[in-house]
Amino acid sequence: MRPTAKRLRFTVLCFIILLSGLYRWVEAQHCVWYGECGESKVVGKKYNCNYTGAPIPLEPKGYELLTELCPGYDYGNRSLCCDVAQLSTLKASLQLPLQFLSRCPSCFYNLMNLFCELTCSPHQSQFMNATNVTGTDVMEVQYYIGQTFANAMYNACQDVQAPSSNVKALSLLCGRDAEDCTPTNWIQFMFSIENGQAPFPIIPIFSDVEVSGYTPMNNKTYACTESLEDGSGSCSCQDCSAACGPKPIPPPLPPPWTILGMDAMSVIMWISYMAFLLIFVGVLVGAWCCRRRTIASEYAPILDSNNPLSLNNDYPNQVDASCGEKLGERFENLMRVFFSRWGSFCVRHPSVVLLGSFILVIACSGGLIYMHITTDPVELWSSPTSQARQEKDYFDEHFGPFYRTAQLIITTPINDTYIFSPYPVGSDVPFKAILFKDILHQVLDLQLEIENLVVEYEGQNITLKDICLAPLAPYNNNCTILSVLNYFQNRHDVLDHSKGDDFYVWADYHDHFLYCVSAPASLNDTTALHDPCLGTFGGPVFPWLALGGYDGTNYNNATALVITFPLNNYLNDSVKMGQALAWELEFIRFMKSYNNPNLTVAFSAERSIEDEIDRESNSDISTIVISYAIMFIYISLALGHIHSFRRLLVDSKISLGIAGILIVLSSVSSSLGIFSYAGIPLTLIVIEVIPFLVLAVGVDNIFIIVQTYQRDERLPQEELHQQISRILGDIAPSMFLSSFSETVAFFLGALSNMPAVRTFSLFAGLAVFIDFLLQISCFVSLLGLDAKRQEGNRLDICCCVKLPERQEVKTEGFLFRFFKKVYAPFILKEWVRPIVVAVFVGVLSFSIAVVNKVEIGLDQKLSMPDDSYVLDYFKNLTEYLHTGAPVYFVVEEGHNYSSPEGQNSVCGGVGCNNDSLVQQIYAASLISNYTTIAYTPSSWLDDYFDWVKPQSTCCRYYNNSGAFCNASVVDPSCLSCRPMTQSGKQRPEGEDFMRFLPMFLSDNPNPKCGKGGHAAYATAVELYTNNTGVGATYFMTYHTILKESPDYIDALKMARIVANNISQSLGHKVFAYSIFYVFYEQYLTIAYDTALNLCVSLGAIFVVTTVLLGLELWSAVMVSITIAMILVNMFGVMWLWSISLNAVSLVNLVMSCGISVEFCSHIVRAFSISVKKSRVERAEEALAHMGSSVFSGITLTKFGGILILALSKSQIFQVFYFRMYLAIVLLGATHGLIFLPVLLSYIGPPANRAKVLAANQRFAGTEREPLIKY
Repeated sequence: MRPTAKRLRFTVLCFIILLSGLYRWVEAQHCVWYGECGESKVVGKKYNCNYTGAPIPLEPKGYELLTELCPGYDYGNRSLCCDVAQLSTLKASLQLPLQFLSRCPSCFYNLMNLFCELTCSPHQSQFMNATNVTGTDVMEVQYYIGQTFANAMYNACQDVQAPSSNVKALSLLCGRDAEDCTPTNWIQFMFSIENGQAPFPIIPIFSDVEVSGYTPMNNKTYACTESLEDGSGSCSCQDCSAACGPKPIPPPLPPPWTILGMDAMSVIMWISYMAFLLIFVGVLVGAWCCRRRTIASEYAPILDSNNPLSLNNDYPNQVDASCGEKLGERFENLMRVFFSRWGSFCVRHPSVVLLGSFILVIACSGGLIYMHITTDPVELWSSPTSQARQEKDYFDEHFGPFYRTAQLIITTPINDTYIFSPYPVGSDVPFKAILFKDILHQVLDLQLEIENLVVEYEGQNITLKDICLAPLAPYNNNCTILSVLNYFQNRHDVLDHSKGDDFYVWADYHDHFLYCVSAPASLNDTTALHDPCLGTFGGPVFPWLALGGYDGTNYNNATALVITFPLNNYLNDSVKMGQALAWELEFIRFMKSYNNPNLTVAFSAERSIEDEIDRESNSDISTIVISYAIMFIYISLALGHIHSFRRLLVDSKISLGIAGILIVLSSVSSSLGIFSYAGIPLTLIVIEVIPFLVLAVGVDNIFIIVQTYQRDERLPQEELHQQISRILGDIAPSMFLSSFSETVAFFLGALSNMPAVRTFSLFAGLAVFIDFLLQISCFVSLLGLDAKRQEGNRLDICCCVKLPERQEVKTEGFLFRFFKKVYAPFILKEWVRPIVVAVFVGVLSFSIAVVNKVEIGLDQKLSMPDDSYVLDYFKNLTEYLHTGAPVYFVVEEGHNYSSPEGQNSVCGGVGCNNDSLVQQIYAASLISNYTTIAYTPSSWLDDYFDWVKPQSTCCRYYNNSGAFCNASVVDPSCLSCRPMTQSGKQRPEGEDFMRFLPMFLSDNPNPKCGKGGHAAYATAVELYTNNTGVGATYFMTYHTILKESPDYIDALKMARIVANNISQSLGHKVFAYSIFYVFYEQYLTIAYDTALNLCVSLGAIFVVTTVLLGLELWSAVMVSITIAMILVNMFGVMWLWSISLNAVSLVNLVMSCGISVEFCSHIVRAFSISVKKSRVERAEEALAHMGSSVFSGITLTKFGGILILALSKSQIFQVFYFRMYLAIVLLGATHGLIFLPVLLSYIGPPANRAKVLAANQRFAGTEREPLIKY
């Protein structure tokens, strides 16, 4: 019995345990809810019905919906804890996650897994607990979720991008910035009623082990690198960093070139200079010892009258000149004879010459009525054939011109911080004073005042709405205003909106701000306010565009607000452009008069820079006039050689000086007129620089002509016209040499691609040559008339008044005597010359060492007047802004977007190539410090694919008409564009692609479909006529913040590198375009352009000098060496004086090359034709005779005028005109009047024996013969 009883008890116990387990298992299979019951507190939502029975088979009409939402979750016999209504609610609630996360199949699969198990699982009671049931309504549940599942779902989704917003999708779906999103707070947000989608609170509890008898839901998940069982591929690199491989590493910056830790160029030039000094000193010492040993002068062979090479040879016909010397002498004689005869004609027939010249000048200057001055910066700095210009034209033609902007950067003098404590829990958040509510109200008042500005244009009232960018027009005519106030719909009441009770504020503008900066495209924040973040214009306002002065992504620390008003740009509509310009002018006037003690506002409009440059030019007119007046007065007074006070008004040459100046101005006006006839527009550089240049060249020639005449003694039986013709025969070849050299150099400079340099070179070359022609004709005739006046003792200006005759002793001028008696002998002393060489070579070595350190670019602040409001704007722009200019990667027309291959080479989603356009730009954004590409691009193609998916409610059409049916429309006749089949879930191709694309581009974003492409992509895609295909398209992103010229240059270079790489992988032309590229492209090649321009000019000067000096090659080498030294030293001055290399300074360098000819060629030619016995004596004679004219002419004239430029309010005048002009004159004068004579005294060309013989024969029997023999 006992064993039987024990067995019986054991059997009963087992049965009870088994029954208990069976009961627990049966209990575990029941539902928590089924169906929908009462209305939820969340508008438009319902509570689920309390139900604890077994799962109920789904109605057949719900099969398709179940397959769509929960693929692979048939749960066997489709017995579920949800009905069709719950599935429909689930689909509606998941539309936004679907649109943003379906780009990554595994991410969306895991997310649907989470919601399908919650809504329909027949095992609900295993992981769900209804904690609040009121009647039939389930008011709250606990959802036990495996931590492993939550982490895996988050990891699969954390990198998914939202292409239209340039942000990660979790920023829009997590209720906070993606960087602050975690697996737990993301799920908590999705299950919170605060998001506007959950009908009741769902409390997630995370654990991987059983909790309180509940087994957490821990279904299988897929990583973003895994494919799904239905054939969906793995996520793309852009949406899954694990699929990308290692992060790209930018190449290291090239190390600085150093030797022993010092700058290599400096070391090399220091060593070179020391080596030169040793060799130079060694040669000098050796030559001195040699002379001491032989007790012979270095000039003994020349002085020996028995030597056939001697200049004192008693048998001059024995001089054996070479063929080259004879040819040179004949050419020299030909020019002398020609200019002598021409001079004689001009003096004998002044009326004919003057009248003819006047008629020609008037005829040429008549072209000024067709004069057009270019102020458009694009036309000024960018060649029509340049790459950037062609790309800009392509962009403007296909997408319209880049919009105009009016922008405010607002700060506050209030230095305070408010600590915000979120309710009910959360870390304290500091808010800077610019984000205080009362400050924001004042800023909103200002913004609204600007919106309401009215200006009259051609009898019509123009407001911002008439010209602003409104991307959703005509459905939504609100202007795009990129302002933090757009988070509050630009309304005071929304800014004041708060929720709370008598004790606590649950939510106010602080909460809304913090939410919106993390999800700017949200249509409903997750706070108790439920206010939208999307701007009133239908697009997001990204915080990096509307805030400044923050650190990282802590936008609450912002110290500046940035408000941008994009305005439409009009290429070919002058009326609309006039309206925009008129409104901008009113905006500027209003902002100049705006005053608020709590706000500091820096502002700028699109027209501001051009307006300020115009104002600057007008304000500098007085400075320029004074500068030229001083030069004119000096010229008029300095030309005269006063022998005595009694003859002051007789010997003065004020009228001749004024006539010379008028000739200079006539040459300028003739040049401008001729090119105006040809339709070539002028630039401000031409107007400001060419008069200075031509005055420098012209005045130098005027002083040479007049002073040579004043020093000359008329020969016996020689008439005035013969004397002047003889003088002109001597000096005109030198003038022709310098003028023609400059003309050729300038005309060759016109080969430059830079419009500003090319235009300057053309106008300058012609002006210089016309000036030369007028000087050897008009001025010579006027000189003859003035000489007759002076010989007749008639007063200058008042020529009808005559002084009584009186014998006057002719004396040499002070400056000529100083140069002849003091300066020239001193400079050419035996001990001074080595010091001169050492100093100048030292300065040259220093300049070579720093040539590569001259900065490239043009600081835009320099182009503004000192008192310009734009300077404050530039300062704040640099200090506060965190994002650079937009950059567009343009795919030129011809790419096939309707083929899988064409789509994969561009898109960034599932199945796209790893080297697709979007992927390459994304990869570039990962190393933004190197590439300057700040963000992932907005991709219309990827958003279109998400928009057209059959799971989405975005793409629908009316069954009866085929017209597009917006997602917000409730109409049973609206059908999904694509079927819920395997092929329907694939990307649209061929005709399907083009059928639905126009619908996408016309769809406005709304709460049910955030992917509508109208706002973001309406202008990004060019459709062919009748929507037969896709033409050019662009993919937009942003550059990183760019502050200085090198930043902009690097940005352009890097964007082009990225675009070239994309073009190679696509096999189709892709280029990068940004608004500033057209201005900064010149700097990519400006070093090469500068070297080419200056070398070509120098080569032209060398060739012309060689020819016009009678094939004296070594003389041309001397001129070229000296000019090259001046140019290199100009770079040294530019480095010392912080003058950057740009088109303006390049124009000045080309000009300095021309002016340097004036300082050098006259002295070299005087040296070459001198018949003195030694190089030292020839250099001394050349310096005495030509040096004084060069010094009194070009040097002193320019020096006085340049000093006045220092008083200019214009920074660009102070830097590029005062500093560079001063350097040009000082370097030219020191090299021409100090270094060149010394150089000639050492290694100058030997005397041309044929020229010496000709001079002996020409002056034989005259008063000059003893001078030659001496």
